[in-house]
Amino acid sequence: MAQPGAERNSLGYLYMSGEYAPQRTTSPTGLDRKVGAAARLAADSAMGDQGPGLLLEAPGGDDGREMWRIARDTQVLDVNSPYSYLLWCRDFADSSVVVRDGDRVCGFITGYIRPRSAVTLFVWQVAVDQAYRGRGLAKRMLDYLGDRVVATGGRYLEATVTPDNIPSSRLFEGFARDRGCAVERHTLFTTEQFPRGHQPEVLFRIGPL
Repeated sequence: MAQPGAERNSLGYLYMSGEYAPQRTTSPTGLDRKVGAAARLAADSAMGDQGPGLLLEAPGGDDGREMWRIARDTQVLDVNSPYSYLLWCRDFADSSVVVRDGDRVCGFITGYIRPRSAVTLFVWQVAVDQAYRGRGLAKRMLDYLGDRVVATGGRYLEATVTPDNIPSSRLFEGFARDRGCAVERHTLFTTEQFPRGHQPEVLFRIGPL
């Protein structure tokens, strides 16, 4: 768990500076998602190449260990057990994504489809390896998942952010703005609902996508 007073929500403090290079978005179903890609590729061309070797795809069974390491090294995320990341890669791979640089996992987003709302993807954790921050990988991964949600009939993306986590708020606001979507916000969990000092968690609900 994160230390008291540190950021403990599902996203942590992210470095959002920089743009992103053209991405290869191969889903487990073999679909290369192109939804909304034209504008992003135009921006890529304008900004230049900042990582052509990076691959975005669903996590595999061996990625849990590296996902745990990246979460631990952020020093701000709630670090789940290594076993939980392995299970996530097995059971929720279709709603999650990793970034690879060759054989190395350098970032991930874990998410799941809400059981009571099959058209809603909830983003659980977003993390980028320290060596790869400042390249816009969080945005690239979120765009990838947004395309996946649309491709499978989904319409909404949700996540919670604490009030002081400005970078994460900007990440989701930018995602909604780029797609022309509305953002609804309300407090999902109050401070009193947590067993120890914790800021309230504000739900961001984005859509329809």
